[in-house]
Amino acid sequence: MNLSSVDLNLLVTFEALYETRNVTLAGQRIHRAQPSVSSALNRLRGVFKDELFLRTAEGMQPTPRATALMPAISAALDQIRHALEQGAGFDPRAAQGQRFTVAASDYADIVIVPHIVARLRREAPGADLRVARLDRATIYEQLDNGSVDIAIGGHLTPPKRMRVTPLYEEQFICIADKRHPALRGRKLDLARYTALPHALFVPSDDGSARGVVDASLARLGRKRRVACTFAHIVALPHAVLGTDLIATLARRAALRLAGRDLSLRPLPPEIDPGPFGIDMISSRRAPADPALAWLQGLVENAVRDLGGQAPPYTAATGRAPS
Repeated sequence: MNLSSVDLNLLVTFEALYETRNVTLAGQRIHRAQPSVSSALNRLRGVFKDELFLRTAEGMQPTPRATALMPAISAALDQIRHALEQGAGFDPRAAQGQRFTVAASDYADIVIVPHIVARLRREAPGADLRVARLDRATIYEQLDNGSVDIAIGGHLTPPKRMRVTPLYEEQFICIADKRHPALRGRKLDLARYTALPHALFVPSDDGSARGVVDASLARLGRKRRVACTFAHIVALPHAVLGTDLIATLARRAALRLAGRDLSLRPLPPEIDPGPFGIDMISSRRAPADPALAWLQGLVENAVRDLGGQAPPYTAATGRAPS
């Protein structure tokens, strides 16, 4: 292939189509009209001798050839961007049309993302934000290919090639209806915790009915009955209210979701797994990109906006500094 015959804008269009799966959205991202994007796609098909993107009910889905091409094209464009940005900073006030993508867990959606949005609107009102679901099966590939800029969540196990920024510590707590007949005036001890039916938030789609505390229970030779599982954490308070169910979830999420008719109780100490980290994950390319470096700083400042929270924990120990 003669490289001089390939327009760099074609690769920019390819990247936008791959990330948005939509001709119109791709055009908006790169500031081109829809007919122009369609024309570029036809030229791309001629260059690579492949359909590249097929129109389906779920949008423009990449072919295997397009999926194979994306990492190399994304890496090449990143290198070009970095070369052009050498010596240039990122001015958030002038970031018209800049678009960031943050993959967030359900927890982060509730606890952290509102503060990120508030800061973004104040500091970079011309920038756009897409908050995507954090898919644990694909998130590291998405960070590698640039379709996601950063990921925020807990209990993540990123590969060594990723950059991990610890944000703060979280802990589990139990919620129950204040009028729960088995708990009124009683302590939530281990016997009561295992005897009561549970509602459980399960972020994966694998049919699991186990959470973090089940490992602690198993070490004691105990188990609980999970009577209801939910795909979204916001469902837990509604499931618990007015029923005999109890639920275990992260403390800051419980504080935001539990209304006045729910009580918050500490876990029985025998099964409390202790604090766990909430982290920000990014690819190693992020620090070299002024816009992504700024975004990471914004997230860290947004965490400080939480107010009255535990200080950040150290990556080496996973514990809050004393």
